[in-house]
Amino acid sequence: MKPEVSFKKVDTSNFDEMLDLVKQLNPSKESKVLKQRLEQMLESNAYQCFGLFLKGSLKGVIGCWTFTKLYSGKQLELDNVIIDAKIQSKDYGKAFFSFIEDWALKNDYEAIGLNTYIENSRSHKFYFNQGFRILGFHFQKIL
Repeated sequence: MKPEVSFKKVDTSNFDEMLDLVKQLNPSKESKVLKQRLEQMLESNAYQCFGLFLKGSLKGVIGCWTFTKLYSGKQLELDNVIIDAKIQSKDYGKAFFSFIEDWALKNDYEAIGLNTYIENSRSHKFYFNQGFRILGFHFQKIL
């Protein structure tokens, strides 16, 4: 990676940039709803968010939840993996995942998990290339 690329935890000081990226992944959701949900997530002790910065500007985020699962132990559950559409397919995502995996290993995680939308086939290929495999189906019922 080029020296102008860096990775670090993000917080509310990057909120507007985060919200712009989240909107790219969730274009059909109202900005007001996304803002409220992101605020709630950032308040949770089980949640943290990492950013990919390009020349100091936030261009990617990976939200992370910490869970202990019976089948995997301490797991880092990736949520809202987003790389700005303008810089996709340029190896930034690969470098970001390498950073996340190194961070997880240093912090005693035993596994990394994630969900991805069925229609997002580009992401499926990427995740397979990063060593992920499909374990099952994720079911949801909106209340």
